[in-house]
Amino acid sequence: MARITRKELKTDKFALEVEQGLTFFEEHQKEVLRYGGVVLGLVALYFLFSIYLRHQHTNREAALARAIQIQETSVGPAAPGAATTFPTQQVKDDVAIKAFTEINSKFSGSEEGEIAQYWIGSIRADEGNMSAAAKSFQEVAQKGDDRYASLAKLSLAQVYLAQGNLDSGRKVLEDLIAHPTMFVSKDQATIALARALIPTKPEEARKLLDPIRTRSDSVGEVARTLYGQLPAK
Repeated sequence: MARITRKELKTDKFALEVEQGLTFFEEHQKEVLRYGGVVLGLVALYFLFSIYLRHQHTNREAALARAIQIQETSVGPAAPGAATTFPTQQVKDDVAIKAFTEINSKFSGSEEGEIAQYWIGSIRADEGNMSAAAKSFQEVAQKGDDRYASLAKLSLAQVYLAQGNLDSGRKVLEDLIAHPTMFVSKDQATIALARALIPTKPEEARKLLDPIRTRSDSVGEVARTLYGQLPAK
């Protein structure tokens, strides 16, 4: 399985529009189609990051924002007058994991604790440790509220797919299609499932894409692009 790098993660920024329940395809369709995989769920973290930088009203939110800022810190030698950096990615990951783990432990059961656990999963996935990533996402999926649980399920499905476990990934995505949320729309889950089915079950992917590929919005455009990857009948 190819490793998903943070560089790739950041080129695929999450254009989630909560009020309308739209998907992340609006501005970065090419990157989404190129990278796919676990990144489809993990980019949602940048949406959450923006929320907590704007609304630091409690100690929990402030602690989470500080931990996320660690994750956003650059790696490599610091230029004169530049902000703090970490010498290596591993050092940064270790510090970030420690910060998120402390939040999850101290504020267990809170939204901040759920999001911290989600971030831990994303870091582990980025490291290529998919078993640890799945464990973190499963915890949020089982204990979090509908919004964060749905994000965790989407990421969990992508982990399963990255591991070659199509049946488990499909089961999770079909559940998301049947039970969309503010953070994960039916369209988003449908596109993710169709993409996963193209290599081995193209006719099933075709059935998923047919109803949405005629739409004039960005979701329709992504569906048409995926449709073009299907083998000819």
